[in-house]
Amino acid sequence: MIELLAPAGNMEKLKTALNYGADACYFAGTRFGLRAMSSNFSNDELRESVEYAHSLNKKCYITVNILAHNADFDGLKEYLEFLQEIKVDGVIVSDLGIMSFVKNYAPNLELHVSTQASITNKYSAMEYVKLGAKRLVLARELSLAEIKEIRDYIPKDIDLECFVHGAMCISYSGRCLLSNYMTGRDSNRGACVQACRFQYTIKETTRKGSGEYEIQEDDKGTYILNSKDMCLIEYVDKLIEAGITSFKIEGRMKSPYYVATVVNAYRRAIDLYYSNPNNFECPKELVEEVEKTSHRRFTTGFYFGAKDKEYLEDSMPIQTHEFMAVITKDQEDDWVEIEQRNRFKVGDELEILSPTTNHNKTLIVSQMQDLDGGEVVDALKVQQILRLNVKGLKGLKQGDILRKKI
Repeated sequence: MIELLAPAGNMEKLKTALNYGADACYFAGTRFGLRAMSSNFSNDELRESVEYAHSLNKKCYITVNILAHNADFDGLKEYLEFLQEIKVDGVIVSDLGIMSFVKNYAPNLELHVSTQASITNKYSAMEYVKLGAKRLVLARELSLAEIKEIRDYIPKDIDLECFVHGAMCISYSGRCLLSNYMTGRDSNRGACVQACRFQYTIKETTRKGSGEYEIQEDDKGTYILNSKDMCLIEYVDKLIEAGITSFKIEGRMKSPYYVATVVNAYRRAIDLYYSNPNNFECPKELVEEVEKTSHRRFTTGFYFGAKDKEYLEDSMPIQTHEFMAVITKDQEDDWVEIEQRNRFKVGDELEILSPTTNHNKTLIVSQMQDLDGGEVVDALKVQQILRLNVKGLKGLKQGDILRKKI
């Protein structure tokens, strides 16, 4: 079976991902990972997360994938020993020096080679296998044909993990210098400020007084260094046939709503494939599903050959639906308890996002109350706990999300 691997920037996102169908999550401690501006996990939270995932028979992979400088090795030995002690299922590493620490000080940890290592051919893939890698996270710049060649060249028990959905770095396999150069924050050590998302101008240098000119691409700004978001949900069958064994979703900095929406859609697509592997066709509603959360326009990246012009973006993120509330307790009668996330009112139509059969059902908000029983017509207090009348619906679960079409 294909593994569906989801991002987890914090405990809420981890539980959301696993609840909505992820087989495993990847995340970081407070050091050594490439998302330093994510809240990440303390050591106690790492232990709790691993125990929680294992209780569900699911897995946790920890990112230790910075491109390390000498000072970065302070405390690394003890950290790796801790990860081995709590029985994480793998560590994602890109730096050869860190790999050597894993082998020397935590040999029971399964070694996964990060996409930052830029594995683009079968020979480098095999060398990492010889170094002890059990999983290779391939470069995003590969076609399906190239992935198939790598699959056929390396041992069958080595996993191939590939990104199938989410933001892509404009630099090769994420090796960006722009953030460091412009702001002093090293993207290769976890502190990327996404300088590729800034707005830019061009200047003609040979004529004095010519001034600077905005690069006008649309009415929302200029994004000449942006990449589109990857989306491969329509091609689950082709990814599996190429030999990919783990489908990876990008987005540790994204919202729980994003994680729930995308994981839920890919879970349903993968399950649909296995129900009829010889005749897979992704339903239109699953394609529409991933458009309901924030994304840039979609591309298939390099999977079907390099499409440089289609890879670049020219707009701000878009989405069709907005996160309104999350259900905080299982439904017992005609009412459910919810936590408000965005403003909605009596009379609004809300759609249910759920891993259950309630998915995509709708309800009209007819009545809301606060916890003291007072009537609420307009839910506008941030993260207020409310009771919502859902008469006519059954089996709503804690973690189900209510969203509204924009």
